Amino acid sequence: MNDVLKDLNLRFDHAALKPEVDEKTIAELCRQARDYNLYSVAINPIWVTAAAALLQGSPVKILSVSGFPLGAARTDVKVIEAIKGVSDGAHEIDMVANIGWLVSGHFREAEDEIRIVRENLPHHVVLKVIIEAGSLSQAQQIEATRCVVAAKAQFVKTCTGFFGGATVEQVQTLKKAADGQIEVKASGGIRSLEQCRQLLEAGATRLGSSVSVAIMQELAAHR
Repeated sequence: MNDVLKDLNLRFDHAALKPEVDEKTIAELCRQARDYNLYSVAINPIWVTAAAALLQGSPVKILSVSGFPLGAARTDVKVIEAIKGVSDGAHEIDMVANIGWLVSGHFREAEDEIRIVRENLPHHVVLKVIIEAGSLSQAQQIEATRCVVAAKAQFVKTCTGFFGGATVEQVQTLKKAADGQIEVKASGGIRSLEQCRQLLEAGATRLGSSVSVAIMQELAAHR
């Protein structure tokens, strides 16, 4: 297999973020993440405490979200959601930037909000910022990525997955704009091994998917 797929399991944020997710789904998500040694589980804030108990003693990390999926919450609400996620046991936060500001060209406001969330989190907590790239022009994607860099988050992320999926072109644009200063996470509609290969080759270093296990099984079948 292509070397870009080496340690593919450790690229996956194994996601269950739909509104109908229940306790049984979270338990199964955590079991799968442990069994396949996936990097993390990506879950809504209400489930972080349960996941922390289920994953105790496991290397699998917990990823909670803030302002998800619309990005239209007040900044102070995003801050509280992020802080509470960490106090409940999350190791990483994926926040949705204010997409309305980004499409309106209010990049300074968007950057300030990201910075405020970042400054309210412990240094060791990874912050990824979702810019909903499919709603932005390429120029806006570039400016949004520069905002994420300036605000000192660790990743720029393509999409929530609620409004369209990640593309190779988006990842390439974000990777170039990041200029090696932050990493790129591709998320949304990633359902095959070939998509993973293409997105990783384009520059993504983390992948968000709800079908990570099926992809890992596909990888095993190719060996």
